Amino acid sequence: MDHRPHIVVVEDEATQRKLLVDYLARQNFRVSGVDGGIGLRRLAVREMPALVLLDVGLPGEDGFALARWLREKGGRIGIIMVTAASDTVDRVVGLETGADDYIAKPFEPRELLARVKSVLRRVTGAVPTGGPRVRMGCRVLDLERRVLVDPANDTEETLTASEFDLLKVFAENPNRPLQRDWLLEVTAHREMEAFDRAIDLRITRLRRKIELDPTHPSVIRTVRGVGYMFVPLTE
Repeated sequence: MDHRPHIVVVEDEATQRKLLVDYLARQNFRVSGVDGGIGLRRLAVREMPALVLLDVGLPGEDGFALARWLREKGGRIGIIMVTAASDTVDRVVGLETGADDYIAKPFEPRELLARVKSVLRRVTGAVPTGGPRVRMGCRVLDLERRVLVDPANDTEETLTASEFDLLKVFAENPNRPLQRDWLLEVTAHREMEAFDRAIDLRITRLRRKIELDPTHPSVIRTVRGVGYMFVPLTE
């Protein structure tokens, strides 16, 4: 499963659309490109994007109308308006329709990347570059760097090998009850406690790290008679 944030580029000019898609894909984002509102709606039926780069001057249904539609669909979708105009009126209208940011053409790719990261940080609570990341309660698991990130203050916490492996298994199996014995087998390490309740103790420690209220866990839930289940946060 690809946990990278999905970015959709809505741009009617094919060359410009391809340039933006290719550039963002090289920055380790999952990116799709469409030429207007019809394509955007078709994508949104399958999966609502994390962020939309929205050209203002689209033929037919313009970017302002699409921004309003996106905002009605979900407040946590990031929207960056992209336009050839630098008119202050366009910027004000774009922000009033629900856009998170605004960038005028021509722009430097690095400026666009900085704005994309900033908006994604606000809407998802994570900085998505540097490897795939998974939101787990109040923390974010960086699967490449094997650390837990606190998005509130951008600090990191190193994990033991067994803690990381356990969180990784949960991330790969969301909303699936996992048997205690199976978890013990697939995450076995030399430093692991050599008794049957080892998994329970590790779950208790992990809950202290990722749950908003470890005494009433909602992210790693106990499944009576089976084991545990990771339940991702829903909007």
